Amino acid sequence: MGIKAALPKYEIYFYNTVLCLAMFWAASWISEVSSSNVNRKTFKASVKPGYFGRKMDTADFEWMMWFSTFREHILFALSGHVLFAKICSMLAPQFRSLVYMVYGLLAVWTSMGWTYVSLMLSHCILLYSISLVKIRWLCFVAGLCTLATFKCEPFVSWQAGFVEGDFELRHVLFYGGCGFTIMRCLSFALENCERKDGNYSILELLKYNFYLPFFYFGPIMTFDKFYVQANKSDLTRKEREMWNISLQGLIHLGVIIVVDVLFHFMYILTIPTDIKLLKHLSDWALVGLAYVNLVYDWIKAAVMFGVINTVSTLDHLDPPKPPKCITMLYVFSETHFDRGINDWLCKYVYNYLGGKHENVVEELVATLCTYGVTILWLGPCEVVLFWAFFNCFGLNFELWTAKVFSMEPFASFEAAMSEAMSRRIRAIFNTFNFWCIVLYNLMALNSLDFVKLVTKRLLLKGFPITTVIVMFVTYCLIQVIKERERRQALIDDPDPLPPDPPLNAATPTCPPTAAPQAVADSSKEKAE
Repeated sequence: MGIKAALPKYEIYFYNTVLCLAMFWAASWISEVSSSNVNRKTFKASVKPGYFGRKMDTADFEWMMWFSTFREHILFALSGHVLFAKICSMLAPQFRSLVYMVYGLLAVWTSMGWTYVSLMLSHCILLYSISLVKIRWLCFVAGLCTLATFKCEPFVSWQAGFVEGDFELRHVLFYGGCGFTIMRCLSFALENCERKDGNYSILELLKYNFYLPFFYFGPIMTFDKFYVQANKSDLTRKEREMWNISLQGLIHLGVIIVVDVLFHFMYILTIPTDIKLLKHLSDWALVGLAYVNLVYDWIKAAVMFGVINTVSTLDHLDPPKPPKCITMLYVFSETHFDRGINDWLCKYVYNYLGGKHENVVEELVATLCTYGVTILWLGPCEVVLFWAFFNCFGLNFELWTAKVFSMEPFASFEAAMSEAMSRRIRAIFNTFNFWCIVLYNLMALNSLDFVKLVTKRLLLKGFPITTVIVMFVTYCLIQVIKERERRQALIDDPDPLPPDPPLNAATPTCPPTAAPQAVADSSKEKAE
């Protein structure tokens, strides 16, 4: 059954109404819990005085670093990059990628010291030298071993000693710059292996790696895309492109303000750290808290990458798109919070080993290798291992289920039912899949105790009332998502209009002006 299967309008209206009521109900519960427990001892470390005469949730270090504590430093560095890039684009556009590299090197040198720059250069030279051999597996092994030196002792401590000064962000910038540098160098090495004639110069690698907006915090843009876009000579912009960039920046600013305001009324990050308080929450508040935590993490990633992407778009680059909203995810194959890393893994590991993703064994090998690299990238620990195992299992289970239901007698059963009924049945399965995605990815954001408590309340202690109500609301959400995908599919790939009936001599012909009007009417009817 196709994605364009439609449901009655009244049914879609009903699903939207249920979702709005459920969201309002859960938000009111969380807000009430936040206000009534603001003076708890466990809140003192992360709930601090803010604006509006209220306290603010400051538990997320990354958000506070970007938009509160060190926003002046980040704005200064990015503004300087934009200024120099604009001047260079006007005076010598053919050297703009070189100017990006020089400014990036100077910014890294200023913030982390010359020994850190030397460490990054040594890794670049090492992986560049190995890439000249043009043996793909050797480049991959060398890159992963180099990445492991930033995840395992005593190599981490030894390399961290190269950083000078006591800058408060030194720890964050060290791991961010090192990790992304290795992934970029590995992308360069693998692309150099694919090049038929000659090799890329080491200068191209340095331009790629020391592009400041991507250096510390990503996202990762594969070398083949960066090389083409950073060296293109035509810098003319599309119509209304600058308007769209400005609008994008204003939207990000608006989201930052909204999130900061909500942090004064909903302590969604601090509450999950207090297990005693969580045990006294209602089932609705607990389930809503789990869901809102994932939504916030998506918003954070979308805004942080969005700010960087806005700067890189001003440099005439096409950066990776923001991650897909967790609300829109009901299949494991589309689950990701960093589209840059996701594109990197798909290009060099998952698609390379999995082929067309139709063979069960090839898919298993591809997913195991993909999540193996991801574990190394995130840093091996108990939480990451659990997260990788369950997501890897979910991805493969989707393929196994699709294979089983494509066989007889299931294929005949689905062919015999209407498209609307097939969509409803699929949405039921997607409902359980959705909560698997939520619970599995909640491990990477919160403690295992919080995930266990949510699972227990949702499936055991809250059964059957809480379980049925939550699953029904999720079913409504899945149907709303499918309806949005259906409408987008009609826009992207509209069904062809039926051909006009052949004219014969017996049929009177219409006036010349009637034919265009008929076509316009049928197009309008189809769009509606």
